[in-house]
Amino acid sequence: MKAMVLEKPGTPLVMKTLADPRPGPGEIRIRVEACAVCRTDLHVVDGELDHPKLPLIPGHEIVGVVETIGANADRTLLGRRIGVPWLGFTCGHCCYCRAGLENLCDKPLFTGFTRDGGFATHVVADQRFSFKLELAEDPVAAAPLLCAGLIGWRSLKKTGSAKRIGLFGFGAAAHIITQISIWQGREIYAFTRPGDVSTQRFAIGLGAIWAGGSDEARDGSLDAAIIFAPVGDLVPTALRAVRKGGRVVFGGIHMSDIPQMSYSLLWGEREVVSIANLTRADALEFFPVAERARVKTHTVVYPLEKANKALEDLRRGRLNGAAVLVP
Repeated sequence: MKAMVLEKPGTPLVMKTLADPRPGPGEIRIRVEACAVCRTDLHVVDGELDHPKLPLIPGHEIVGVVETIGANADRTLLGRRIGVPWLGFTCGHCCYCRAGLENLCDKPLFTGFTRDGGFATHVVADQRFSFKLELAEDPVAAAPLLCAGLIGWRSLKKTGSAKRIGLFGFGAAAHIITQISIWQGREIYAFTRPGDVSTQRFAIGLGAIWAGGSDEARDGSLDAAIIFAPVGDLVPTALRAVRKGGRVVFGGIHMSDIPQMSYSLLWGEREVVSIANLTRADALEFFPVAERARVKTHTVVYPLEKANKALEDLRRGRLNGAAVLVP
């Protein structure tokens, strides 16, 4: 198989020809049709997340067709379109797993981080942590739903019944959640890098009530906010923007340091909460919602060998929507 391999954090991925992976018990081998590029992939490649498997094939928003199964795997999956997300395995017996909080498992494996992912022509996955996507006619359009959609959905749920929601960082997750929020009857206010007119127009085109720079955040006008950008300086900005009793949700796996701030920004029963990973239950909820809301993902396609270009475009904020690699 062909794969883009990370040999050392902070260095470009290298295209390699490797032996086709062999599925173990309960595993499936998938011929990759598309793999979206997530900001988490960027954190892994740039060395901002500790202890990745090395060498590593990144990528955890995978759509493909099952072509081989391991022992004890479900034979009916052969030939079916499958999606593989970030959460690749949980122990099933720690206190978090037993409580239905598998996203907090003490001994998890993560696709494209601690097990090889989808920046390749083939990938092996645990069938229990893969999702049937027979209704997904376009694998490129479906790929961003496997993380941007799922993490966005988990973040949105944490805002409760909030009507007016600010999204700080308008990338892949925000463009999906904007569509769902509007379908639910909510109002979206998009905050981008100051001066990023292209992204602001993109947000308005998706139905946002307002779009502007994060330096234009208005005090106390929002019911809730979600921070997708990995920028700790946005935390006090978002807290100022929400009303008393409002909530600020951190939707990313990594964020720069949060600056020292006045307690007055939290006072008034404002809350902050982080999102960690996802659960399989999130997917069972989210995919039907995305279908009913008629979510349309906006994608930019790159051939597999251009993975470094896709990562650099994401790093530089050159994308509206999601980058997707196609072998």
